[in-house]
Amino acid sequence: MIISASRRTDIPAFYAAWFMKRVQEGFFYRINPFNSKQVTGFSLKPEDVDAVCFWTKNPRPLMKHLHELDERGLNYLFQFTLNPYDAVFEPHVPPLQERIDTMIELARLIGPERVIWRYDPIILSSATPVSWHLEQVEHLSERVGNATRRLIFSFYDFYGPGEGRLGKALRGVGIDLKDITALEHRAELGPVAQGFKTCADRHNLEIFSCCEEMDLSTFGIEHGACIDGSLINNLFNVSVPPGKDKNQRNACRCTESADMGAYNTCGFGCTYCYANRSERMIEANRRKHFPDSPSLLNQYSSSVEIRTGLYRERK
Repeated sequence: MIISASRRTDIPAFYAAWFMKRVQEGFFYRINPFNSKQVTGFSLKPEDVDAVCFWTKNPRPLMKHLHELDERGLNYLFQFTLNPYDAVFEPHVPPLQERIDTMIELARLIGPERVIWRYDPIILSSATPVSWHLEQVEHLSERVGNATRRLIFSFYDFYGPGEGRLGKALRGVGIDLKDITALEHRAELGPVAQGFKTCADRHNLEIFSCCEEMDLSTFGIEHGACIDGSLINNLFNVSVPPGKDKNQRNACRCTESADMGAYNTCGFGCTYCYANRSERMIEANRRKHFPDSPSLLNQYSSSVEIRTGLYRERK
C-alpha cells in the first residue's frame, strides 16, 4: 500500500506533528470529502506500507522526524514543489533561497533519488511568459545542483475552483492569464517543452510531464507518474503492482494510493491551487484540526476498521 501525504494539502509543512502521531499509533482515518459520514481507516505500520509519498513546498517541519521514520522502517520519498513565483501566485511560501537550501539539505539526508523536483504548474501570463519560465528553470537547476535526479512539470489546468481564484488574483494586479494548451497559444508549447528538456539534459535530470493529455515525446519528454510504482519498487525493493489509480484524472498515470489529507487545509494559499477554495475556508478548517485525532479534521473517537492493503488483483 502506498500512502499519499498528500495531494490535498501540505502535511510536512503544516501537519508534521499530527503525521508523526499517526505513525506512532499506526493508523489514520480518511474522511470522504464528499460524504463526511464515510470514514475509512488505513494502517501506517511499516509492514503494511510500501512507501509514503510526501507532497510539499516546505518539508522543514518534518525533517527533524526523519530519523524516527527510518528507525521504524517506514519507506518514504518527497515530491518537492519548487517554483519561482512571487506572492501573487504563492503568497505564503518561505523565501525562494530558503526553500532551495531546504531541498539541498533534504537530499543530503535521504539522497537525491528520493527528492523529486516539481516545477508545477507552468503558468503562462503577461508576467510569466515562455522566456521567463526558461530562464527560471535554468536558474533553479543551477542552484539546486545535485539535490535531485528527476524533474516533473505540468501546465496550469483551467478547471475547478483554482481557475476562478487565480484569474481574480491576477486581474487585481493587471496580469493577463493565458491558457497555454488552448489552440491560439499552442505554438508556445514547443519552446517550453524543448527548453525544459534541454535544461534537464544539461543538468543530468530525468524529465517527465505530469497529468498531461498532450504528447510531448517529440521533444524527448514522456508522460510521467508522480506516485511512480516502478520508482518505488526500485528505491525500496518492494513489489507495488503496475496499474493506474482509477480515482485520479484520465491523464494521470500515478499508481494507486491512499490519500491522508483534506481539501481546504493548506496554509500556503497558492492562488492557482485546485485543492483550496478560499482563505476563509482554509482558516475555518484549520481550526478543526486536532493533533491527537485519527483524522486530519475534526475529532473522531469511534472505532473504524483499519485496512492493511489497497491493491486490487489485476489480471
